[in-house]
Amino acid sequence: MTKATVAAIIAPNGKTRLTVLLTRRNVHPFKGFWCLPGGHIDQGETALAAVIREVAEETGLIFTEPTFLCFSDEIFPQYNFHAVALAFYGTASGTLRLMPEEVDEYGWFTIDEALSLQLAFNHEQLLQRYAKL
Repeated sequence: MTKATVAAIIAPNGKTRLTVLLTRRNVHPFKGFWCLPGGHIDQGETALAAVIREVAEETGLIFTEPTFLCFSDEIFPQYNFHAVALAFYGTASGTLRLMPEEVDEYGWFTIDEALSLQLAFNHEQLLQRYAKL
């Protein structure tokens, strides 16, 4: 069964939109890869509520006023993984906290720096789409 997931493209503020927050996964699939904060949409949860919850769970930040960017089909037979990811962008408030059960590192990267990293899922395409805004 195909899953629905969310991904958050978080800029530190409206003036530095081309700097984004990435986390390094501490879980499979794609353990050790960099990615956008996000995860699965729970039963009965809206996509907007899910992206806000996932950002809080993975970073400790409050994702404020997320704006929908696009969707991405994520089909990875080697991981028996099939999802439709809904990407949102915006800024967040609060203090970054490492959540080691899911994330072992986080960092702020320019889009170019982020695109040079080993990225999980289809997050490269999401960042490329975001850069064109």
